[in-house]
Amino acid sequence: MNKSDSERIATSLEKKGYSLASNMKEADLIVVNMCSVRQSAVDRVNGLILKLKKMKALPAGRQVKTALTGCILKKDRKRFKFDEIWDSKNYFDITPTCQSKSSAFVPISNGCNNFCSYCVVPFARGRLVCRSHQQIIKEFKRLIKNGFKEIWLLGQNVNDYNSPSDKSINFAKLLKMVNQIPGDFSIRFMSPNPKNFTNELISAMAESKKVAKYLNLPVQSGDDEILKKMKRSYTVKQYKDLIRRIRRKMPKINLSTDAIIGYPGETKKQFQNTAKLFKEIGFDMAYISKYSPRSGTAAFQIKDNITLKEKKQREKILRKLIKKHEPR
Repeated sequence: MNKSDSERIATSLEKKGYSLASNMKEADLIVVNMCSVRQSAVDRVNGLILKLKKMKALPAGRQVKTALTGCILKKDRKRFKFDEIWDSKNYFDITPTCQSKSSAFVPISNGCNNFCSYCVVPFARGRLVCRSHQQIIKEFKRLIKNGFKEIWLLGQNVNDYNSPSDKSINFAKLLKMVNQIPGDFSIRFMSPNPKNFTNELISAMAESKKVAKYLNLPVQSGDDEILKKMKRSYTVKQYKDLIRRIRRKMPKINLSTDAIIGYPGETKKQFQNTAKLFKEIGFDMAYISKYSPRSGTAAFQIKDNITLKEKKQREKILRKLIKKHEPR
């Protein structure tokens, strides 16, 4: 999402007469597009503020303006000292100049209604707001005309999509609509949530020739108690059943997942349940994150009682399991 936002911000600024500086020291305007998902990203902004303060102390006649945008919590808006703070909800209407010559991003929504216990997105980006299917299709056609071969549909949870101009058009129907656009291109999307990944959506993926047979389906944990604490709204059994239904329709699909290890209170046995799930599913790839406390989330109230050493060990185990399933 941030990459897509950055392209749109850059295009908007170019239209106002700005051009890209080769480095920060040469810039008259510095825009920080922030991610709040992990505390480490927030810490990097803190470090950058010190650098910007030094840059502000420039010789007379040279002024540097700073702006902060992206995924920002209310408390951070007050704490971070930037000249301006820009709302990321206004970027849908900007037609971007894409950085890649072959791959492009099309955001279909902004914000999220899920409130997972470890995630700040609903607080930083707000509740779910969807673009109309007409806007999305128009952007798709422009990209195809300009020769783009891979187009990504983006949202915090794409399968929550409903067109504001026609509520009957959900994500499955949107996939079919963009698949019917003439041209030589492939369609990918991220990120979905297992809780409402419907049979209709599975069929839309399977039947749409231009939709890549690749799916990142975040499981986060292989233990029901941890999933409940995370407020993920599905069980391990439901997740495994979903994978079976997906593979039944698309036997050659490439599957990846996201997992958080070392969530507060996660016992060794609960982690072993995640390792067991990895063995059973045989993911082609996984994005594994070590839990870190994030102020503003429900999980922040729980003591982070798993040592960094233990988290690293658990991460290593999962990575080994993924390596075993990599194609030779």
